Amino acid sequence: MPTEESIGNSIRIGLSGWGDHDDLYEEGTKAAEKLKAYTRHFPIIEMDNSFYAIPAPDRMDKWSAQTPDDFGFIVKAYQGMTGHSRGKNPYSDMKTMFEVFKESVNVLMQQEKLKTVLFQYPPWFDCERKHVEILKRTREWMDGFPVALEFRNQSWFVSDYREKTLQFMRDEGWIHSIADEPEAGIGSIPVVLEPTQGHATMIRLHGRNASGWHASGEANWREVRYLYRYSAEELEEWKQNLFTLLHSTKECWLIFNNNSGGDAAANAKQLMELLGLDTGPVPIRQMEW
Repeated sequence: MPTEESIGNSIRIGLSGWGDHDDLYEEGTKAAEKLKAYTRHFPIIEMDNSFYAIPAPDRMDKWSAQTPDDFGFIVKAYQGMTGHSRGKNPYSDMKTMFEVFKESVNVLMQQEKLKTVLFQYPPWFDCERKHVEILKRTREWMDGFPVALEFRNQSWFVSDYREKTLQFMRDEGWIHSIADEPEAGIGSIPVVLEPTQGHATMIRLHGRNASGWHASGEANWREVRYLYRYSAEELEEWKQNLFTLLHSTKECWLIFNNNSGGDAAANAKQLMELLGLDTGPVPIRQMEW
């Protein structure tokens, strides 16, 4: 059983983004002040705005300056790098896109604040040779940078391919991003509690809203998909899962993504309390567990 001291050194819990969690901040907190305020509560964050546009290096530097020296960033790969973009590529070619992105995240890596770059692939990115080749090329282009991999298609983890997928991630140097989400057809994956790198494993808790998972045709689908609050029993389950993972990985980075209903911060602090971690200042609102 991990000790309280070892848990504090090996488990980092945070949220996806810092702009949407108003329950964390004093009323009237300006947008430019929210990241600094966020760091009073959590030691790690998933930067999701990088998915929509690659931040300029000076913007990265300004964000980094608002965080403590031991703060960690998980940077989500730009949508054009994972096949999510459906419009015109704003870059001359794919390699250039990757180079611009690496210049951006290198700011955080040089300051020892980059935990990993998260490559989350879309539901149509299934387990077939052409997609394996894309993953190999991506890993080659991201050489020198830590990378995490998350799928949204069950074919990677069906019985015939599960071990092959995990071994591929081990061999290629991908950190496994374990997803907790509804098992709602081919466009979702099961919880696979298998680290692929000894130094770190990532976990993303997307909620278990099965009815809202495939709401992509609705105008407000982003708000509907992750609308979920984990129960005390479900959080206790994840506490035990973390202990299991720490037998074969040095660190666990756990991100709550279910923020559409203001649940993420409360759930994150609840899990931190279960683990005996410092929960920081009490959020101003929505902390009735």
